[in-house]
Amino acid sequence: MKGKIKWLKNMMFEAETENGHKFIMDAPKSSHGDDTAPTPMQYLLLSTAGCTSFDVVAILKKKKQNIENVEVEVSAKRADTHPKVFVEMEIVYRVYGKNISPKAVEQAIKLSKEKYCSASIMIGKTAKITTKYEIIEV
Repeated sequence: MKGKIKWLKNMMFEAETENGHKFIMDAPKSSHGDDTAPTPMQYLLLSTAGCTSFDVVAILKKKKQNIENVEVEVSAKRADTHPKVFVEMEIVYRVYGKNISPKAVEQAIKLSKEKYCSASIMIGKTAKITTKYEIIEV
């Protein structure tokens, strides 16, 4: 994988992936930024949620679960001192569908956390990750 970062102004940067996808990062005003975009750590938090979401949806589809939507909320606590790594993370999955098997959801989350989600496995080296899920019948 490759990417590049270009400084735009103040603490605003443009990131570009090797295949041309771009996004903006900024710092909060308290850190001399303009607070116009997510910070790198916010992207890391959401990237972790995205990574595990990909896994859970793919696994539930393979298990032929009738999912209509999956939403994932993620929250984290950071260390008080530098480097301010994530030390705790909670991931809450909401799976919407008909007759969704709790066992299938539990297995999908476990497989993502322990085998497939590179992001959460890396974050798990510094943070205690807890997971919860809800199944919402629609």
